[in-house]
Amino acid sequence: MNENVYQHFRPEERPFIDAVSDWLEQVESQYAPYLTNFLDPRQAYILETLTREISDLKFLFFGGYEQAERCRCMIYPEYFEPSKDDFEIVTIEIKYPQKFTELSHGKVLGTLMSAGMKRDYFGDIISDGERWQVFLARETSNYIESQISKIGRVTVHLEERPYTDIIVPKDSWSEENMTASSLRLDVVISTVYNISRQRSKQLVESGKVKVNWSINERPDYLLDLLDVVSIRGFGRIQIQAIEGKTKKEKIRLRLGVLRK
Repeated sequence: MNENVYQHFRPEERPFIDAVSDWLEQVESQYAPYLTNFLDPRQAYILETLTREISDLKFLFFGGYEQAERCRCMIYPEYFEPSKDDFEIVTIEIKYPQKFTELSHGKVLGTLMSAGMKRDYFGDIISDGERWQVFLARETSNYIESQISKIGRVTVHLEERPYTDIIVPKDSWSEENMTASSLRLDVVISTVYNISRQRSKQLVESGKVKVNWSINERPDYLLDLLDVVSIRGFGRIQIQAIEGKTKKEKIRLRLGVLRK
């Protein structure tokens, strides 16, 4: 990979950049499509940027439903026309005794991870307040259905559902415009949730904050386009656009925000 490409991204993103380069090379050499695992929005942004800059290949993202946050990507030559079936995504509904107990996103995610599932093997976990569904790569669905019979202390049954029975998620992002003095992790959290810098710093250093689904304990970590920040007890933030600076040198941001 050309060193000039690396300089536009973070040092820790180099392995993913190299993987994308390998995928593009494979599609070009074999003249056949390549399907990725589930990517987070930041990874999708990197893949799209690189594909446009260093190849003439096409690409399409799909995560099981139209508003999916985590998607698989099909990279393909011009002759190929992908369909939704080509993305090999299975919708699994979690059946449980709704009258007597509740599930949570954290419990579902934790159960999947403890069953040996890497995070890129499954997509969004969605709920309408009662029903819960998760989007899996087809190659892992049989394994997960056979492995999971409980979430916490709740007995569950996993059942594949057709595309036509996907629920409408209860949570919805609100678009918010605001200014921040910098893109530091603690500054953005403080600005969005109107808490002190000291409080936001404590949240980060105590392991209660994730950036792109990985715990990040660095208050001075600089956020970038399409990063997703999860703050336990507060909600989530996505950097949707960085729109320049104000006259007072503050950064103008367009954010997606989920508030708990």
